[in-house]
Amino acid sequence: MWRSFCKQAAIDNPENSVYFNKLENQVYSIMTGGDRALIRSVENFEDYQIFGRRQFIDSGLGEGDLLLALTEGGEISSVIGTMKEAMDRKAEVFMVYNNPAHILDERFERSREMLNHPDDIKLDLCTGPMALAGSTRMQATSIAMLVIGAALEECFDTILSEAKFTHTERKLPKKPSLSRTSYSDLFKNLLEQLGEQQSIDSIARLIDIESDCYIKSGRVTYVADRYLLDIFSDTTERAPTFMIPPFRQFDDKNSPAPWAFAKDPLYNSQDAWENLLKRNPRGLNWTRKDYKKMGAPLVIQERDHSLDTEHILKFHIGNEDDPSRYSCPHSVIMRVSVNEPENKEFDNWWQSHAGRYIQPVNLTIGKMKSNFSNSEHIHIPLNIPLTRTMLFEHLALKIILNTFSTGSMAKMGRIQGNWMVQVDATNKKLTDRATRIIAHFAKIPYEKACLELFRTMNEPVTHRLQFENSYVIQTLERLGVI
Repeated sequence: MWRSFCKQAAIDNPENSVYFNKLENQVYSIMTGGDRALIRSVENFEDYQIFGRRQFIDSGLGEGDLLLALTEGGEISSVIGTMKEAMDRKAEVFMVYNNPAHILDERFERSREMLNHPDDIKLDLCTGPMALAGSTRMQATSIAMLVIGAALEECFDTILSEAKFTHTERKLPKKPSLSRTSYSDLFKNLLEQLGEQQSIDSIARLIDIESDCYIKSGRVTYVADRYLLDIFSDTTERAPTFMIPPFRQFDDKNSPAPWAFAKDPLYNSQDAWENLLKRNPRGLNWTRKDYKKMGAPLVIQERDHSLDTEHILKFHIGNEDDPSRYSCPHSVIMRVSVNEPENKEFDNWWQSHAGRYIQPVNLTIGKMKSNFSNSEHIHIPLNIPLTRTMLFEHLALKIILNTFSTGSMAKMGRIQGNWMVQVDATNKKLTDRATRIIAHFAKIPYEKACLELFRTMNEPVTHRLQFENSYVIQTLERLGVI
């Protein structure tokens, strides 16, 4: 939304176009990351500081720019590498994390180095233990989104108060004056509304719909316009967390179809990507030579690195027909909207296309409550406050998506106790978590659990791509624990 405003402001106010173009680039510098992360987690990327350094170099940022380094655990190597490179290049750096600083200082040398560094500003958003061990995608990222979002809104208000413009002012959403404590109060109120019975019942129904679909070997397809980015963030994170198939390119006939996918039915894929990001997509165009130059392990150098812009566009998130989404034992299509105005074009598409799916669902959040004769309507009534960037609409949808996607996995038995036992051990952090899960359930020392995990990972009978049982489950089965 902010990039769109800056672009329009430069057009409407040519006398200040340089100012608004600069503002757009500054906000871009603060807010964007690699678009590949919207599609799939890049295996082992976060394990190496040099990758983070290279990412910052490629961004072209430096002195006068601001880096917000969000690392929920506070120990992610690639993020720390990005911070180091930013400070070397005289950029201002904020380190935003959620673990208690004293624990990080005690246990991780790389974290200790940053916590004691005089050139970065530490922002500890400790939220206590996660609802599920290691599930930072829920509480940790939600509080970071609230705090950083509030800070950005305050920053934007200050900048706009100093700007001189005319026509664009009418395009801005009217926003009440909010103090810093107001954001906390509004967030508390949002959580209270989500805890009311109708909200709980609606989310429980979403859990039933999604888990039942997967149990029947089906697929869920979300369709949205304004909030497609939020849906991508949640669906992408599910793959390594619960070991379900990630997104695949339209011409990939070998990989399993993703259980959950998201599309914008109003545009073809190339335009949908631009509408989603408000710019052209940006991928990771590093080659094998680049990884070799950075000193990456041989296994990473030899991996397929096709994650550049051309390959991003092969993920068909637009209105191209994809029979794999509905030619399966069960199929759900879920339209997602949050306080959105009437959209006749979307309504017409829904009426003509939703019937291809076995179970059409219309999810509305907020004040808007629409009914469609050809679908089940699930409504979550929330009084969501309006802010400059629609922060609380995004927070509401994030929490709802996190809750019912996690609940679906729990109902399917992919969570045991407080552990996500189907975690896909694709990097050092997840390998450590998998080891700790095995040690906990098998009641064996960490070192032995690690050896047992790697024994499973190297057994020729292991079939990870079947997305049935993680290395954790296979190890526990072999040890006779489950």
